[in-house]
This record gives sequence, C-alpha cells and structure tokens, in this order.
Amino acid sequence: MSYALQLVNGGLGNLAAYLAAHVLLCLLPAFFIAGAMAALIPKASITRWLGRNTRRHVSYPAAAAAGSLLAVCSCTIVPLFAGIHKKGAGLGPAITFLFFAPAGNILALAYTGSILGAEFAFARFLLCLLFGIGIGLLMALLFRRDDASHDARTDALFADQARIGPAAGGVLLALVAVLIAGTLKVAPLNATLATLHLPLSWAEPWQATLMRWVPFDAARGEEGVSVQGSLLIVLLVGIGITAWKGLENIVEGPNRWTWLALALAGTTLLAAALRLVPGAGGLAVVLTGRVFAVALALAAVLYFARQLDADNRQAWLWESWRFVKQIFLLLVIGVFLVGVIRQLIEPAWIRTLAGRNDLLANAVAVGFGVFMYFPTLVEVPVARMFLDLGMHRGPLLAYLMADPELSLQSMLMVAAVIGRRQTVAYVGLVAVFSICAGLLYGAWVDGLIPHL
Repeated sequence: MSYALQLVNGGLGNLAAYLAAHVLLCLLPAFFIAGAMAALIPKASITRWLGRNTRRHVSYPAAAAAGSLLAVCSCTIVPLFAGIHKKGAGLGPAITFLFFAPAGNILALAYTGSILGAEFAFARFLLCLLFGIGIGLLMALLFRRDDASHDARTDALFADQARIGPAAGGVLLALVAVLIAGTLKVAPLNATLATLHLPLSWAEPWQATLMRWVPFDAARGEEGVSVQGSLLIVLLVGIGITAWKGLENIVEGPNRWTWLALALAGTTLLAAALRLVPGAGGLAVVLTGRVFAVALALAAVLYFARQLDADNRQAWLWESWRFVKQIFLLLVIGVFLVGVIRQLIEPAWIRTLAGRNDLLANAVAVGFGVFMYFPTLVEVPVARMFLDLGMHRGPLLAYLMADPELSLQSMLMVAAVIGRRQTVAYVGLVAVFSICAGLLYGAWVDGLIPHL
C-alpha cells in the first residue's frame, strides 16, 4: 500500500511541478496562437507553403524552417501543430514541423553545442532535418487518402477566407513575440533590472512546506514546486474556472467572465516572467528583462485584438478554448502518468545499458527519452550527465532525438488531433529513426564510418 501511495505521490508531484512552471510561458501563448491560426489565417496562406499539393522541395524545408524558430517542448508544439493542420497544412509538412521544432530549433542546437560540442550539435541538426523530412514523407505516403479527405474538409470550412488582414497578422505576430519573450534564454531577458523586497514572513516557511509536500530527485528529471509555482497554480485554476464561464459560449458574445479570464491569463504570464525568491527577510521580487518583454508583447496583442471585428475576435477566442478542451486534459493525464513511471525507472539502469553502441542500447535510450519527460532544453544538461557517467555518444544522440519529440502526454495530445492510427505510426517512425540516428552517429564516433 505504501508503494502504491509513493507512485500516486510521484504522479501528483510531477503534475504540480509541471503546472507550476512549463505550462505557462510556453503553453498559454501556444493555445492562443493555435486559435489565431485556425480562426484568423486564411487557408491559402498555409497551403501556399505547407499544403499537401505544394511542391515537396518547398513545403518540407518550409516546415522545418518554421520549426527552427520555436524553442518549444513536445507538449507546446502540439497546439501549434494542431493549428496549422486544421487550417490546411498537409500531413507530411505538419509532421515535419511537429518533429523538427522541439529538437532542431536554433536555441536547442546552440545549447547542445555549448554543452556537448559543435560536432554533436551538427549531427543533431543534420539527422533531425533529414529524418524529420523523411518521417513527414512517409506519413504523407502511408495516410495519403486520409490527408486528401482532410484537405477537402478544410476547403469546405475555410474556402470563404481570402487573405489575412493587418489586425489578424498583428495579433499572430504579437502572440509569437509573447512566446519568444517568455522562453528565449538570452542575457537581456534574464538580466536583473530591479529587486523589490516584500516583508512576507510566511514565504520561507511556505517554501519549506512545499519541499516536504513535493519532494523531488533531479536525477529522475523531477522538479519541485516553488513559492512562485504555487502562486501560478492558483492563477491557473482561476483561469480554468473563468474561461469555462466566459469562453464556452463566446460565440454569443463576451461577458464579464471573458474579460476576467483574459486578464488572469495576462497576469499569469507576467507572474511567470518574474523571479520570486523567498528568504529569511521575506520575499524578493526580481524584475527581469523578460517581464518587460512579455508586458510589451501582451500590450501589442491587446492593441491588435481591439482592431479585430467582433466576429473574428470571438472566433479566435473560441478556437483557442476548443484547443484547450481538446488537448489540456490529456496533457494533465500524461504528466501524471509520467510521474508514476519515473518512480519505477532507475537512471542507473539507463547508464548501465547504454554504455555501448548497439541496438539494445539505442532502444533503451529512446525509451528513456519518451518516458522521462524533461522540459525544453533541460534534456541537454541531463545528456551531459549521462555522457559523464559513461553513456555512449550514439545512444546519447538517440536520446536527444526522442526526448524532445515524444512524451507520454504529447502522444495522447497528438492522438486527439490526428487520430490513433496516425499517432501510432508517427511514434513508431520517430522511435525507429531515432535508433537509426544513434547507431549511425555511434558508428561514426567509433570509426566504423569514415570521417570526411
């Protein structure tokens, strides 16, 4: 009974830690971006570059290029993938976007180079690009009839839209700016601009209580809940309650709950951009460049949103809420299950099994990457730890191919968008291609493949 309780606590702790951090500056903007794509962008603007009838030498590189600009994890990319797919992107280019963005974005590659070396980063980029396009082409071939049927449905849904207006374009660009400002890890955004000290004597004891309630082991990829995280969870609950009352019937017009939900969403993003540090003297509120960047981007969203006509604004909010209802519950279930699985897997097993470059070692590394979910970029220092502990560079690359692409929660979310059959095929292809990437790079490292 105590072991079962440990597993449940592991799941709840993982869920609390996730909701306290990664669901905010990544997922909140992503849902609004996905809604804007579905409601405000005409199909022709998507299909011109990513449509199933666009020439492959245009659509697949365009999908990879779009993904290269987004520093997102396997969960955050799903609403964006859902948005372009619903709007008419072909299955193949959409899958390439889904695969390439988490592992092949510029920030992930730069960070990989700084931690694991430029050679490793180049191998990650090249294999992510080639295999991402390969997986997309295979998915388009395997499900060409489903893709054609989906394309016909989007024609019926969106044929009346001809072009994107300046207000709609401004909303979309401003939302992307919110996402980038909240997630990009560069000096100007991380810089401390001012610090306010609040005499809140309960802050430090509350942090100690949270540590007891949600203990964590960093070696398992676990994270605790901070004072700031607990505040963000409360805000998220508030968003959920007010959004249900204010967005469920938004097509009939906004009400006071609508404006409260949107205000809470903006407040949550700003609170997430702060750094709250409890100490003996109270609570330090650290204002960073990120706070001002997020505030400026949110102001731009508000400015352009007010220029939309009422129908488009309501359609945008409804589509965003529809994506939340379609995806978020599956995300919560998946994160909980990952926390349970973490209690069953010992990292030492991975290090022992993956010390050589063979099929089993690469398969184990891929399996570890799938079930031991880490937030975006955190997989890189974890990979460094495994390298220092003796993991072969081949399985290490296989892990870095699979971890950003797949997680239990992202698989559930993708299935809600494209169906179970296509999701099973996608997961299988990612696993096979990641193992192949590890075997190829490992053979090159071992000298079995000649260096150029």
